[in-house]
Amino acid sequence: MEGKCIIISAPSGAGKTTIVQALLQDMKQLAFSISACSREPRGNEQNGIDYYFLGREGFEQQIAENAFLEWEEVYDGMFYGTLKSELTRIWSEGKTVIFDVDVVGGIHLKQIMGEKALSIFIQPPSMEELSRRLTTRNTDALDKINMRLAKAEQEIEQAKDFDVIVVNDQLDLAIQTVHSAISSFIER
Repeated sequence: MEGKCIIISAPSGAGKTTIVQALLQDMKQLAFSISACSREPRGNEQNGIDYYFLGREGFEQQIAENAFLEWEEVYDGMFYGTLKSELTRIWSEGKTVIFDVDVVGGIHLKQIMGEKALSIFIQPPSMEELSRRLTTRNTDALDKINMRLAKAEQEIEQAKDFDVIVVNDQLDLAIQTVHSAISSFIER
């Protein structure tokens, strides 16, 4: 059974996870595709809820078993991917899959899923604001923040590869805009 997918991508700190969580609260026809990763949990993240924390060895084993729809090495030694079993699980429930993925993963998913997917890019209002957000969330050391900011500049250039671009300068308005785009797509 196949259904539709919503792909939400953004540079780290742009607000995609906050927007996805708001959509999941409000739109009961959506179900979150839990990504797999090789990194350790951050903060209060839980295995099987926020991510499947596979470790590097476990992730590489899943690659060898062709268990991923898509995967990539997002940062050196840090792998993220979408397990095929997640789509099967969600579509069997009669729901639309929503992905919260990095920009390269979002572009790759759109290429794989084609017209069955709506891809949405969440853009920060500025690099200065993105830097402030990454610093104030207190989850990463300064060197990681700088790495994320450098990557964000490249990712923003790829926004044109998405179906919809939403600037997250006012969170409530960004959520409303994304909600409307998703509703229109699902109703088609």
